[in-house]
Amino acid sequence: MLRILTKAVFPQDADGLRKSAYLYFFTSIVFMVICIVLYNVAHKLPIMQYYEELKAEAVKEEKAKKGTVKWYGFGIVLIYVVTLSIFPGYITEDVHSLVLKDWYLVLLITGYNVFDLVGKSLTAVYLLENAKVAISACVVRLLFFPLFIGCFHGPQLFRTEFPVSLLTCLLGLTNGYLTSIQHAETSGIVMVLFLVVVYLKAVVCSSVFLQIV
Repeated sequence: MLRILTKAVFPQDADGLRKSAYLYFFTSIVFMVICIVLYNVAHKLPIMQYYEELKAEAVKEEKAKKGTVKWYGFGIVLIYVVTLSIFPGYITEDVHSLVLKDWYLVLLITGYNVFDLVGKSLTAVYLLENAKVAISACVVRLLFFPLFIGCFHGPQLFRTEFPVSLLTCLLGLTNGYLTSIQHAETSGIVMVLFLVVVYLKAVVCSSVFLQIV
């Protein structure tokens, strides 16, 4: 939403892009500070203490299910290997639209994030508890590689806006849902690892970008 707003408000020249980048990082810092404060306050709430007790009981049960936990860890790694190999880098380099022009990329990123949120929310409606099916779904996501290659380098019919948009939304939907149904502790650890890597990559790219503009 912030990227759409800045693109609509600021001119797409060097000064506008610089202001957009500054606003992005300022907003990110504000949100991180708020999250740090709320994270430390949340543990004092009675409901959080209740779930901490449930978590302690769940940890005891995990010791008898180490094999399943390892497969969940494999599933999480596989999810993010597929996702981060395609989004956002591969998409940002190879998509073009004569109709949407430079809005195409922004809308694709928005679509991915919206459907990622939808996928994470679907667990409230239906939670897949079968570990074998969940891991198999993570493996099936490898098909996104040839599908996206076909959309970017295949016949012209596949390189149009609809197939690329559909695949991008499906990528986000499956990423959100499969991440949410994986083992919570393993998901948290692996997600933090990948997010740190992505954040460092973003910092390096932004530094280069700001030097250029």
